[in-house]
Amino acid sequence: IMLGGVTMNIILAVLIYIGMLFIWGEEYLPTESVKYGIVVDSVGAELGLQSGDRIITVDKERVENFRKIPEKLILDEAKTIQIERGGETMDIQVPKGFLGKLVKHRSPNFIDVRIPFYVDRFSPDSPAKKAGIEKGDRIIGLNGNQTMFFDEFKNEIQKHKNQTVDVSVIRDSDTLILPVDIPQEGLIGVYPVGNLAEFFEVREKDYNLLQAIPAGISRTYSGIGSYLKQLKLIFSPEVKAYESVGGFITIGNIFPSEWHWQSFWTLTAFLSIMLAILNVLPIPALDGGHVMFLMYEIITRRKPSDKFMEYAQITGMIILFALLIFANGNDIVRLFNK
Repeated sequence: IMLGGVTMNIILAVLIYIGMLFIWGEEYLPTESVKYGIVVDSVGAELGLQSGDRIITVDKERVENFRKIPEKLILDEAKTIQIERGGETMDIQVPKGFLGKLVKHRSPNFIDVRIPFYVDRFSPDSPAKKAGIEKGDRIIGLNGNQTMFFDEFKNEIQKHKNQTVDVSVIRDSDTLILPVDIPQEGLIGVYPVGNLAEFFEVREKDYNLLQAIPAGISRTYSGIGSYLKQLKLIFSPEVKAYESVGGFITIGNIFPSEWHWQSFWTLTAFLSIMLAILNVLPIPALDGGHVMFLMYEIITRRKPSDKFMEYAQITGMIILFALLIFANGNDIVRLFNK
């Protein structure tokens, strides 16, 4: 009875994952399919990676799903990354203190997929559209400099603010050079094709109900393990992940800007797992606290006094309110530091 709420949260997560796998199946990008390599930000560069690198293994293990690589680096506190760069294979040692730096910078996309720059759509008053660039064009160069990928073009265009530049594009089988006026923002008003299935082999797996049940249980078990690793990092004095703990604003920000049922249910399952784990922490006023006192009573064959239980409940409430204030205080500080 004491753990009824925890049990229901776990069951809810299992049911959600079963339903998601049965209805939508599973889709992921294999690491081996990322043929153009990766894109890294400043944090990824400090790790020793470069845009264009291809990741082979993390701690000598192949990661089948590319999107799981950052999770493995962070939660498993990986020590080495094997990459392919310029046709050569090399090992990169993860610098000591990197996890703490990653948490401080709050950089979820320090490793991303490199994609070629195909035009998908335009922003209002797009300089590129005014210059004659069309949807479906592939942008490959700027002022004679080759920019075969979106990240290369984005970096190069920042050097030419308030200038007119020659943009090279491939349209059908023709190569065109079009003059484009670059505004102060250093943007040409183009959104690239972001559907990874256009460039890579994205694997899909369908589940019938009998297959979805064990897969849903397995995904819940994996989610519990991941969250426990996150809690471990929060209490680590070296990583200082407690600095990234957030309150209501952070929770609100994890929801996507556009409604999508699959995203909604994924986040609901995650929050259900999170509540289940937090509720079993041995803090008075939580289910875990009640279980702790029950175990004490079973072992010592002596029930804690009512006065002690009263003080314990008050202490538990103070701890919970302190955590609530700390988490939301972090949100407020981050808002002012933006």
